[in-house]
Amino acid sequence: MTGYGRGETDHGGTKFIVELNSVNRKQSDIVVNLPRDLIELEPRIRQTINENISRGRTNATVSLHSGANGARNLALNTELARSYHEAMHSLQKDLNAPGEITIATILQAPGVMRMPEESLDPEHTWPAVERALHTALADLIKMREREGKHLAKDLIHRLKAIRKKLKEVRALHPDVVKRYRAALLDRIQKAGLPLPNEDERVLKEITFFADRADVSEELTRLESHLAQFAHHLRSKEPVGRTLEFITQEIFRELNTLGAKANDAAISQRVIGCKAELEKIREQVQNLE
Repeated sequence: MTGYGRGETDHGGTKFIVELNSVNRKQSDIVVNLPRDLIELEPRIRQTINENISRGRTNATVSLHSGANGARNLALNTELARSYHEAMHSLQKDLNAPGEITIATILQAPGVMRMPEESLDPEHTWPAVERALHTALADLIKMREREGKHLAKDLIHRLKAIRKKLKEVRALHPDVVKRYRAALLDRIQKAGLPLPNEDERVLKEITFFADRADVSEELTRLESHLAQFAHHLRSKEPVGRTLEFITQEIFRELNTLGAKANDAAISQRVIGCKAELEKIREQVQNLE
């Protein structure tokens, strides 16, 4: 599931910003980008994200910005600036080049003016990063929940379509044995075999076919699986992997149903159910 979240906190004049974004992925995958001084916090950030998100690729970026006093703490390398000035003046004299060497030119030279390299203590900064992380997670989860509600509506619609087709299968099934009996007797008659309609061998063949083509158990199990799917869909807990397992079981029962039915009309309904179920399977892989 996709989503975005952002959180920020101020700590000791430094603003810590945590940004999270997630995209669809069957398994959980976390990528953390941190400032060099805060690399030690990566395991804690991963653990916190794992406790809240179980599926998808999540990218976490932690950045920091100095406060208003940061500009006053600029580090100036005076000796380097003097060296640049002397080198520029010497070069200008050697080349007899016109122009003025200004302070602005010297300040733009590499290394003359830079931000101070103040190291950060991971233990000291973790409470601030953790607060920003939880704020970002809350935003991310809200967005994922909104997407999940839309997906749930689509899944419920497809479950209803499958139920409708299975209801039609249940209505069609009793006629399958009747048609087989009529076709068998018709073939016997056309073959000129002197067998009465109630011949024991004919009745055994019809009984064997009826038993082989009976799909009542498959229909019962399918109804149970669909009910379980709908039940878990309403759960507040992560159910993505559970729904994926139930979807596999529904596929298995549909395959058995299609193989046993031995009827074109029923096979058509089974194909329709599989088409809907394939769309459900694709959506379920993105659910948490």
